[in-house]
Amino acid sequence: MKFNTKLIHGGISEDKTTGAVSIPVYRSSTFHQHELGAQPKWEYARTGNPTRQALEELIADLENGTRGFAFASGSAAIHAVFSLFSSGDHIIIGNDVYGGTFRLVNKVLKRFGLEFSVVDTRDLQTVEAAIQPNTKAIYFETPTNPLLKITDIAAVAKIAKAHDLKTIVDNTFATPYNQNPLTLGVDIVVHSATKYLGGHSDVVAGLAVTNDEKIAEDLAFLQNSIGSVLGPDDSWLLMRGIKTLGARMRIHHENAKLVYDYLENNDKVAKIYYPGNPESVGYDIAKKQMRGFGAMISFELNEGLDAKKFVESLQLIDLAESLGGIESLIEVPAVMTHAAIPREIRLQNGITDELIRLSVGLEDEEDLLGDLKQAFDKI
Repeated sequence: MKFNTKLIHGGISEDKTTGAVSIPVYRSSTFHQHELGAQPKWEYARTGNPTRQALEELIADLENGTRGFAFASGSAAIHAVFSLFSSGDHIIIGNDVYGGTFRLVNKVLKRFGLEFSVVDTRDLQTVEAAIQPNTKAIYFETPTNPLLKITDIAAVAKIAKAHDLKTIVDNTFATPYNQNPLTLGVDIVVHSATKYLGGHSDVVAGLAVTNDEKIAEDLAFLQNSIGSVLGPDDSWLLMRGIKTLGARMRIHHENAKLVYDYLENNDKVAKIYYPGNPESVGYDIAKKQMRGFGAMISFELNEGLDAKKFVESLQLIDLAESLGGIESLIEVPAVMTHAAIPREIRLQNGITDELIRLSVGLEDEEDLLGDLKQAFDKI
């Protein structure tokens, strides 16, 4: 099946008992076992739920994996994946990651003995030089949050395989609509499904996918043991959102390109971060490994212009955390999504206090551009 067909018919798209084309929400916390010790398919909802299974099989199909896992949030999915490793293990992590991932690594995982080296994963020599005898994995985002940096997935996966390391990619910004890291040699893909996959700002969820059976067995054990699973109602909501991902992404892409063109020609904008910028460092790699450039744009205003006044002057675009919804959302990472990262580290990585991140939604293009224009006029 082609991707847009997979969105609708992938995974378990029909309830085998009733023929329902929308998988029912199975709210039961436990299941009747007809024979003692017979190991039934369903026994307890933390271990497995039919609605959640349908979602997990769907994301596995979309990412060209063999097993999918649904969690209560993107952070829960990342935590479960990092729980594959043990005290004393070393992990290389990208230097431009979501602030919540930074917080999880530095405030939680390091307390349990995991070791991390932070590098710019675009620099393959730096990645290879960071490998230590106890290194077990390389973790990165591409495009990154919030600077939209592009890492060559296949090249990093090749380095990892040469050193018997696992490669983990956060594919939230790109979505499986735009790229499939597993196909490029990655071992595990994670998503904050709260974002584009859900697409309507009404569900919080995380997903992980692998095509390695041993990793799948270990993740299944951790998912059940840690217990941060996605409930059946949210699983159903997420599946409903995923079915329209293709239609939504086409409009997201169109609107993002129009907004980029507008910002590119705006003399109040000092710098733009967008994978579709032909002059950006990662443009050629993005073209090679992605089917589209996504709908995230970050930019900086000229020195002296008030980013706070700009975002607060918007009337249509919502000042809010998160991204990937049908509505356009704008935020200042230094104050909001990346506030957990100390300022000196933010600045070192290029996240200035003036940086603005925009998730371009599905509104009419004239309304979007009109709102941006009136806010720029006020500064």
